[in-house]
Amino acid sequence: MKFLMALMAIVALTFNSNAEDGNKKEAQIQTNAQCGECKERIENKLNYTKGIKFAEMDLTTKIVTVSYNSKKITLDEIKKVISEIGYSADDVEPVKAAQQALPKCCQPGGH
Repeated sequence: MKFLMALMAIVALTFNSNAEDGNKKEAQIQTNAQCGECKERIENKLNYTKGIKFAEMDLTTKIVTVSYNSKKITLDEIKKVISEIGYSADDVEPVKAAQQALPKCCQPGGH
């Protein structure tokens, strides 16, 4: 009986795990980040945003790769988060006030 209960628990965990994986998506978003401070600012904000599992930026290409749960956050919402800290996100323009609040070196033309 204990074996049967343990087996049922394993099967239930497997189904839950597979269901969550179905919501996992990955996106690549082009930004206008310029330096290590920009990279750190974007990664920190995204990695502490609900629904985002992992975000990493390639400074050479200025592309942020984001792994997220599509049941908790949409791609448009992720782009909005990036724009609200002062950076472009694909076709989403940065919020001007946020962009102007960035250190001068992180603003367009700063480097």
